[in-house]
Amino acid sequence: MSGPSPSSVTTVPAAPVSHLPDGRLDVLDILRGLAIAGMILVHWHQRIGAEAGGWQDGIAWVVWVLVEQKSWGIFAFLFGVGFAVLLRRLEDRGEVVVPIYLRRLAALALFGIVAEVGFGFNVLFQYACWGLVLLAVRRWSTGALLALALGAACARPLVAWWTGTMPWAPDQSLTQAVATAAQGSDYGALASARWALFQEARIPDTWPELLPDTNLVLFILGLLALRHQVIEQPKRHLRLIAGWMSFGLLAWAAWWLVLRHLASDARTDALASGFGLIQEQWLCFTYIGAVVLLLAYRPWWTERLALFGAAGRVALTNYLLQVAVVDLLASGYGLGLRLAPAAYLLGAVLLFTAQALASRAWLERYRMGPLEWVWRVITYWRPQPLRR
Repeated sequence: MSGPSPSSVTTVPAAPVSHLPDGRLDVLDILRGLAIAGMILVHWHQRIGAEAGGWQDGIAWVVWVLVEQKSWGIFAFLFGVGFAVLLRRLEDRGEVVVPIYLRRLAALALFGIVAEVGFGFNVLFQYACWGLVLLAVRRWSTGALLALALGAACARPLVAWWTGTMPWAPDQSLTQAVATAAQGSDYGALASARWALFQEARIPDTWPELLPDTNLVLFILGLLALRHQVIEQPKRHLRLIAGWMSFGLLAWAAWWLVLRHLASDARTDALASGFGLIQEQWLCFTYIGAVVLLLAYRPWWTERLALFGAAGRVALTNYLLQVAVVDLLASGYGLGLRLAPAAYLLGAVLLFTAQALASRAWLERYRMGPLEWVWRVITYWRPQPLRR
C-alpha cells in the first residue's frame, strides 16, 4: 500500500533507496511509524490524561500544540498515497480497478466500524468513505484536483459562516450518552451508545453532514504527491517540498498566535481558519517534508529509524491494537486509568516500543501484519502468501 514498483525505485537516483523485497519505500513506512507513535501519545493524552499542574502542564501543552491533529494529518496523507499506489499498480497490471478497490474500501470500513463502535475511534471509517472520492477523480488533471482540494478545505467553514451553525456536528445527547456509558463497567451499554452515535453520524438527515473535511484534502494531496513522484524523487522537487513545509509552519503559527483568539462562535471559527485554508493541522506538511528530505540527503537515518519503519509496515494492526489498549485502560469497563502527563508520556512510549519490537519480530517471519493480510485477502478475494 505504500511505494512504487521495484523498477521505479532502482532506476531513479534521486529517490530514497528501498531495501525492502516488495519495493516499498522506506520513507513511507517510517512516516507511518512516526504517525502511529504520535497517535498513541495523543490518545493517551485525550483519554487517559489527568490534570497535574506545574511543569507537567508543559508536557500536555506540547502534545496539544505540536502533536495533536498533526499525527492524524500525516496518517491521512499517507492513506491517500496508499490508495493512489493501489490504483496505479492495478492500472499498470491491466487489472479491473473498481471491484478490487471497492473491496479494499469495504474491508477498511469494517475495520472502521470495529474501531468506532468497539473502541470509540472513528478515523478508519472516514477514510473508507472519502477513499471513494479518489476512485472517481483519479484521472482528473492536477489543476482540477487542486481545485477540489481547495473546495473540500473551504466547504464546512463556508457553511458554518453562512448559517452560523455547524449542522454536521453530532447530537450532543448521544455524545453525552457515550461519555456516561464510558464511565460505567457495562461494556455492552457502552458499545450500544457508540453504535447509536455511529448511526446518527453516518446516516445523515441533512446535506451539510455530507460535506468533505480535511481528510479529503490530505487524500488528494497524497495522490498528487505520488503522481508527480514527490516522495520517490524528493531532490528533484526540493523547492516544492520546501514551499509546502513553509506553508505548513506559517499556517500553524498564524493560527496559534493570532487566529485562534478570534474564534468565539461558528462564524468567527470559520474566519479564524481562513475558511479552512489556515489550519494548525497543516504543520503535518512540515513534518512530512522534513522526514522525506532527511532520508533523501542523509540516507543513513533510514537504519536509525528502522524501528519506526517496522511499526509503519504493520500500521493497520498497530492502530487497531493501540485503540483497543487505550480504550481498555481508560474506560470504566476496564481499568479507568487517569494519569498525569509524565506518566502517560511514559506509558505511550512503552506501548509504542512494544508494538515496534513486536512488529519487527513478526516481519522476520511474515510478509505483512495479520490484519494487513486479512485486508489484502479481501481486496484481491483470493488467498495471499503470509509466511516468508
